[in-house]
Amino acid sequence: MRIFVTGATGYIGSEVVRELLEGGHQVLGLTRSDHGAAQLDKVGAEVHRGTLDDLDSLRRGAAMADGVIHLAFKHDFSNFAESLAMDLRAVVAMGAALEGTGKPFIITAHANGIASENAVIGLAERGVRTSIVSLAPSVHGEQDKGFVPQLIHTARTKGFSAYVEDGSNRWPAVHRLDAATLYRLAVEAAPAGSRLDGVGDEGIPFRDIPASIGRHLNLPVVSISREEAEAHFGFLGVLAALDIPRSSVQTQDLLGWRPVQLGLLEDLEQGHYFKK
Repeated sequence: MRIFVTGATGYIGSEVVRELLEGGHQVLGLTRSDHGAAQLDKVGAEVHRGTLDDLDSLRRGAAMADGVIHLAFKHDFSNFAESLAMDLRAVVAMGAALEGTGKPFIITAHANGIASENAVIGLAERGVRTSIVSLAPSVHGEQDKGFVPQLIHTARTKGFSAYVEDGSNRWPAVHRLDAATLYRLAVEAAPAGSRLDGVGDEGIPFRDIPASIGRHLNLPVVSISREEAEAHFGFLGVLAALDIPRSSVQTQDLLGWRPVQLGLLEDLEQGHYFKK
């Protein structure tokens, strides 16, 4: 299949592109920059110029392909409502190009992104083989710029590595290579209207993460109160205290997906997270 991929040069998207190409598919990758175009050309993907708010470009890309994997998202936490609204407009535009075709359309779930998810569910009733991939909050691996690097930065800045209260709250994670495989399987075979859980580690005790960080940075590991969490972690303070175990058993049964890469704690032991 020829798959249109938004976010094709991003942290997860670049691995999805690689996975699709190695699986025998063609890739049409969305990019707005010469650097992104060169990156796509280097791996053997086709280049489609455009941006997430260029709806005509998104429609053309979707219409030119046998399926769509939508990974692009503007992570603007200063105006997250507009980021969600932009995502909805993009989903609606690409979905309109796919109506009645039976082609797959895979989107990524985002916090509070109910409107986009509802739009995709509606498309399943209008001849589009839609799926929603809900990734674990930590998608780990080399070049990660998400939650774990923020914890490491905070530990370096504060002089200690912290968890909240007893740190027994559970934290799910998935390796980005396993996530990439899930997207490929979804575009190939996921039934219309399916919700897919991208989870490898179902629930690591949170305190084990800062414990590993503290050991690698030679810093003390300290318990802090919930009241101290926001001041210590910033906007991640609420997340650091959440107990959010998740399972991907149903997704594995549905698609035959098996997370086979290193878990988060094992990945931390590789050392790449601690290279400045």
